Amino acid sequence: MSRRTPRLLAATLALAALTLGACAEKTSETPAPSGSPTTAAFPVTVGSLTLEQRPEKIVSLSASATEMLYAVGAGPQVTAVDDQSNYPADAPKTDLSGYQPNAEAIAAKNPDLVVLSDDRNKIVDQLAALKIPVYLTPAAQTLDDSYRQITELGLLTGNATAGADVVQRMKDDIAKISAEVPQRVQAPTYFHELGPELYTATSKTFIGSIYALAGLENIADAADADGKSGGYPQLSQEVIVQANPDFVFLSDVKCCQQSAATVKARSGWSGINAVRNDQIVELDDDVASRWGPRVVDLLRAIVDATNK
Repeated sequence: MSRRTPRLLAATLALAALTLGACAEKTSETPAPSGSPTTAAFPVTVGSLTLEQRPEKIVSLSASATEMLYAVGAGPQVTAVDDQSNYPADAPKTDLSGYQPNAEAIAAKNPDLVVLSDDRNKIVDQLAALKIPVYLTPAAQTLDDSYRQITELGLLTGNATAGADVVQRMKDDIAKISAEVPQRVQAPTYFHELGPELYTATSKTFIGSIYALAGLENIADAADADGKSGGYPQLSQEVIVQANPDFVFLSDVKCCQQSAATVKARSGWSGINAVRNDQIVELDDDVASRWGPRVVDLLRAIVDATNK
């Protein structure tokens, strides 16, 4: 998704998740086959939302939710997605905004289900007044949150079996990748960069939990010990240099043109272990900022980079 300001980025993810360009690279999740739903028993109820019939005109205003919908095989039912939904490449992208949602513009798409990541501008109430069903997929705090959202989207779209299959594949893949992490006497340390302003994510965030699966230690945890930054503190260059991380992971490559070369050129960074040992890892901004099925790809990228 396109880069927001650091504060907005932190707020979006501080609802709890991963955090940020466009990419349609190969993913470990194979989208479920399109066609007949795997489970079509309606009405279906998830929380306070009940759908009497299988939705055929779904509008997604969340890039993560769009990825989830296609993964469970609901792609043919998706008729419009927001301006940040760039994966898969054939998703019907529009100028609809998930950050400044407009009820009239959404209603003009005649949706029978709208999927949102959060309730900006009280859009849920506005759509409810228009009798348009809404399902919220707030930023995940844990992998279980991701699994739940995928499962529920499978149920709501009539693709329950496919949704369950996606979740099981994710769990199996994550377990397999985690098993490849070597037992170390001391965990390597890392700095995860959200933007060149040096905002980062602690271990208490969704992105931090993925790094924990890779057996890494986060240098940012001490900076937000009181939780006042919501898990997304801004570090100074001095703090990072003093912490001397073994790895630097960049999730601001496409949005902000950061790279191993730009990091090496930063004043005072030449002595950092990550720089001296060429352990600066350029991540895909989108994969590193969403909580859908491609978190498997994120974990794989981290583990592969740290196991060399």
